[in-house]
Amino acid sequence: MIERAEAGPLRRLVVLRHAKSARPSDVPDHDRPLAPRGRRDAPAAGRALAAADCLPDLAVCSTAVRARQTWELAAAQWGTPPPVRHDPRLYAADAPGLLAVVRETPPEVGTLLLVGHNPGLEDLVLDLAGDGLDDTLERVRAKFPTSALAVLSWRGNDWSALAPGAALLTWVTVPRGRKK
Repeated sequence: MIERAEAGPLRRLVVLRHAKSARPSDVPDHDRPLAPRGRRDAPAAGRALAAADCLPDLAVCSTAVRARQTWELAAAQWGTPPPVRHDPRLYAADAPGLLAVVRETPPEVGTLLLVGHNPGLEDLVLDLAGDGLDDTLERVRAKFPTSALAVLSWRGNDWSALAPGAALLTWVTVPRGRKK
């Protein structure tokens, strides 16, 4: 086994697929809101991140209504939510497009949260993960459903250096809220 020299501070990229959306026939895709299940699951995602001590320093969120609502409901679970940037490039982005956005992250950010859509998010996780703990890679390959969370860890001085295969997929979960 070849040992790699790890340079720079530990960084985490947290990927959150928007919660379950409604599909009203008269609403454009970008404007679709969360479904009742999504309104239950998004806060559960926020609680899961808090319980895992994985709160972001910065969030970058798609401009789609369902992604913005997911962000708002998840972040409401934390004492002081981090700054958020709503970026239209995350809507319908592929993995290279998402990575380009991630690479723009300021170096003082240790943990970045992306809130967006599939298939781009799933592809990004699989592209960046050179390895995974336990069965995390297999779980993402099988399905990255709504409200899924994935955490990728890597070391580097600057987000612009993040490259495919450079991260370790450390955690995958699909939080679900309870019906009342």
